[in-house]
Amino acid sequence: MIDVKIKYLSKHASPPEYATDGSLGMDVSAAVAAPMTIKAGERVLVPMGFALEIPEGWGAFIFPRSGLSFRKGISMSNCVGVIDNDYRGEVKASVINLSDKDYVINPGDRIAQMLFLPVEKAKLTEASELYDTERAGGGFGSTGV
Repeated sequence: MIDVKIKYLSKHASPPEYATDGSLGMDVSAAVAAPMTIKAGERVLVPMGFALEIPEGWGAFIFPRSGLSFRKGISMSNCVGVIDNDYRGEVKASVINLSDKDYVINPGDRIAQMLFLPVEKAKLTEASELYDTERAGGGFGSTGV
């Protein structure tokens, strides 16, 4: 378990929480003072009302909540939000309404989930050739559907 410092920036912020003992992601909630409508097809930034101090070698990643995505069409417009360990600003979720109906986010609604994952930096070494594999350059469905 890693130790992550959290600073609350808004009186509307809710502490991120694991819903169950087996949850990998912490639910994060909208820190809004009033209901916020996301029109069909619209993208918005939803404030979470907190900032983080993430240890070096780790990152926080904001993912959609699966039930909200499946049932209501509310997802992340950037698929996964990446919070670098040197970022100290407010955490926000870049949310998109993929449905054909407007969706209302109420104060305190759980809107996304946040996972903390170890991340290593890569050293890129230029090469004139790469080790060949059975797959080689095949992509985009080349291994079957």
